[in-house]
Amino acid sequence: MDRLKTLPLDVARYLAPFQARSLAMFRFDVVVVGSGVAGSSAALAAAEAGSSVALIAKDSLQETNTVYAQGGMAAVLSPEDSIESHVADTLVVGCGICDVEAVERVVRGGPESIRRLLEWGAKFDLDSQGQLDLSREGGHSHYRIVHAGGAATGVEIQRTLAAAVARHPDIAVFQNNFAIDLISGANGRVIGVLSQTERGELVAFSAAQVILATGGAGQLFRETTNPAIATGDGVAMAFRAGAVLRDPEFFQFHPTCLYIAGAARVLISEIVRGAGGILLDKDRVRFMPEYHPSAELAPRDVVSRACFDRMVKTNDTSVYLDLSDLEKDPHQLFPHISRICSYFGIDIAKDPIPVRPGAHYMIGGIQVDADGRTSVPGLWAAGECSSSGLHGANRMGSNSLLEGMVLGARAGERAAEDGRDFPLIPIDRHLRTDRPNGSSDVKLGIHDMTYSLKSLMWRQMGIVRNGPMILDAAEKVSFWARAVQKLASPEPRSWELLNMLTIAHLASVSAAVREESRGTHFREDFPEPRPAWRAHTQLVPVTEGATIKAVHIGRAPVRDTVPAR
Repeated sequence: MDRLKTLPLDVARYLAPFQARSLAMFRFDVVVVGSGVAGSSAALAAAEAGSSVALIAKDSLQETNTVYAQGGMAAVLSPEDSIESHVADTLVVGCGICDVEAVERVVRGGPESIRRLLEWGAKFDLDSQGQLDLSREGGHSHYRIVHAGGAATGVEIQRTLAAAVARHPDIAVFQNNFAIDLISGANGRVIGVLSQTERGELVAFSAAQVILATGGAGQLFRETTNPAIATGDGVAMAFRAGAVLRDPEFFQFHPTCLYIAGAARVLISEIVRGAGGILLDKDRVRFMPEYHPSAELAPRDVVSRACFDRMVKTNDTSVYLDLSDLEKDPHQLFPHISRICSYFGIDIAKDPIPVRPGAHYMIGGIQVDADGRTSVPGLWAAGECSSSGLHGANRMGSNSLLEGMVLGARAGERAAEDGRDFPLIPIDRHLRTDRPNGSSDVKLGIHDMTYSLKSLMWRQMGIVRNGPMILDAAEKVSFWARAVQKLASPEPRSWELLNMLTIAHLASVSAAVREESRGTHFREDFPEPRPAWRAHTQLVPVTEGATIKAVHIGRAPVRDTVPAR
């Protein structure tokens, strides 16, 4: 671990050069960065609490991580189920480091979240009696997954929330805006956001409270279910502003992505296995019962490692998902998946679907309290970019949309309340930053370096890791980050890459420190969980002048919960 001390971070506090006096200024009570389920819920809650709200979207309101969520939203809605059962399932899957208070808060908010979505016009799938058609996924002991269009739940939830946002008179939406950095006041309090419009103009959003809901960082990996916008921007922005991060080594890999060489990876939802789909190897042997008593409905980390192991043992590029024995017609059950597979000549009722694991969900992130407050005054976080304590070391399927709804709304409500006590602090018009504009002698291939990073992370920080691989990745990432920061031109592609490199560095050093296997973090050199590491990894930025020079890594206690399995 001594090698970690020789890996400087050297990330500038502000990525883009700017002079505050030359920026167009927008003033709001609350600024929300991110427009998926967590960001939209936060914006609606803050506006309903009486705040003026700016909602900054990196792309359009129809292009968010939420849109790509297929499975559904978990909520206790049947008499056979209970809050206690949902909590217990979540704690078991979380492998001993969930925050019980966070789990209970989110689970108890499930029924009300579904009610609000229905009130706003969501159209979920119904059974033959006209009731919500509940399904089951890995780790869940009861049928409690609400879904839409079979496996198009995220699309429907995003449509519903976007419509509610558009109707609210106190929410101003700024689409196709790239949020570059958080702007800090003299005392370190966050007082605004620096952003670039689609016309390339730098603007500042001044606010008493800023909420980050920017989603995850799946684009760190070559194989991923995430959209192109998932580059970890919010987590990197918060870290540069001084926020404490937690558990970035935990990154969940979804076991079943459609794998066709040369084609974009498409998620094959866990709801398919919940309906009876089974996993086969290239010899058409069902293998999951060898790995876990729950077979295909085991937690995602178990299924992902089993798929990876079977691919290695059979020397194949994928495993296969077979739906031929489902009781109902899979074309009717999963029309979206059926349509996508048909493009490649796959009839899901007859043909096994080639699948392999892909990066899916960033479990760690910006450390927040029960209300969504970060360690930096004026800054809040919700959804995938945050670390609320709900997921522990392994997220249970369909808990993330639920978390976004419940904790997004709570952060919005509390931020609006705090905004009444902390009036807006104007951005100092004399604030200016100077950054190198790149070298005229050396040109960096941003696309090539991005692909190299994604390939490195997939090989060395993927499903199975070990100490030498992790440290080698950390060293390469540290070197690349210094080169990009010094030589790349200030533009969105460079900023995205710097954000990705920052998160990759932090995830690697955290993975190197955690010398055990727990949940999604599996080290072949430490294949078992260790009691001493039943704790959170906590990362604190070390600032020197206008640069984040290093990161202090420590352990944070876990609130009382079940033992690790």
